[in-house]
Amino acid sequence: MTSVSKILADEKYDREAVITLLKSSGADRELLFTKAAEIKQEYIGNKVHLRGLIELTNRCYKNCYYCGIRASNKKVKRFTVGLPEIEQAIKFTYDNNYGSIVIQSGELQSEEFTNSIENILSSIKKIGKGTLGVTLSCGEQSMETYRRWKEAGATRYLLRIESSDKDLYYKLHPNNKKHNFEDRLKALKYLRNCGYQTGTGVMIGLPFQTIENLADDLLFMRNLDIDMCGMGPYIEHADTELYKYRKKVPPKETRVDLSLKMIAILRIMMKDINIASTTAMQTLINGGREMALKAGANIVMPNTTPGLYREQYALYNNKPGINEEAEDSKQSIEKMIERAGCIVAYGEMGNSRHFTKR
Repeated sequence: MTSVSKILADEKYDREAVITLLKSSGADRELLFTKAAEIKQEYIGNKVHLRGLIELTNRCYKNCYYCGIRASNKKVKRFTVGLPEIEQAIKFTYDNNYGSIVIQSGELQSEEFTNSIENILSSIKKIGKGTLGVTLSCGEQSMETYRRWKEAGATRYLLRIESSDKDLYYKLHPNNKKHNFEDRLKALKYLRNCGYQTGTGVMIGLPFQTIENLADDLLFMRNLDIDMCGMGPYIEHADTELYKYRKKVPPKETRVDLSLKMIAILRIMMKDINIASTTAMQTLINGGREMALKAGANIVMPNTTPGLYREQYALYNNKPGINEEAEDSKQSIEKMIERAGCIVAYGEMGNSRHFTKR
């Protein structure tokens, strides 16, 4: 029995075991993916849940070194989608039976921003007749703000840690009050205390990142007892501080491989959580999202942002789908899910089974 097969049989996923799984290759790698597929089928099934994604604004007060919409990037044309256009996107999501919506934005903290999200949540409730699940991904906020949004109708919240290693975190962010590692952790605890289905995630294949870092990220997510995860490969953006370290970035094949292993291992460790198949996977390799679904992911987020704005919400270079409209995204996503051998769970919110069980 190989070390990988023994780990999968014993189900003792300590740090050493996770590192071994991340390093697996050949037949051992296939064992890992087979196990993840079996667990996904048993605990989640073959359904893929859709989240209609609205990229609300690329305005951001933070200066994360990896992000194309960082505050100091003067090349970005800033936008905020107006409420009438947002309501059209909500109606598209409802009419096409997606079951859920995601509101994603740059990180902003103000009473005006808090109110604008509340207004959007009110529109979602009205247009969707109370049937749409709602995920927010709007960064760090106060507990009061999180509570207000929860009361207004948000049910899920994704706040990516990007790296659970404090030293690496500060290679990705300035070390100041706006980018405080402990504040990020505190915000995740706020979300749990407010009753959200709480999600986080990391970038995979960063400069300076080690296999040990990635193993610790997986253990961090398990220890935090998350309900959902959105993680994917790091992709460079030319107008960022981190771009000067692009020669330290692993080849795209390595980043794809590690991303698939991270999804598979997390599926095995946290059997009934929701895991997203991210757009970044598709950016690095054709068919990347299908590969993620086969590795254990069960969530896909078709972009419903009006095409006029998509090009300006560029967190990284070469993001796919920026020239599409919502109907185009819908068709390409449906075909992709079919190619992955899965079925679309139309009309279902797709709440985290892990959360429901807890």
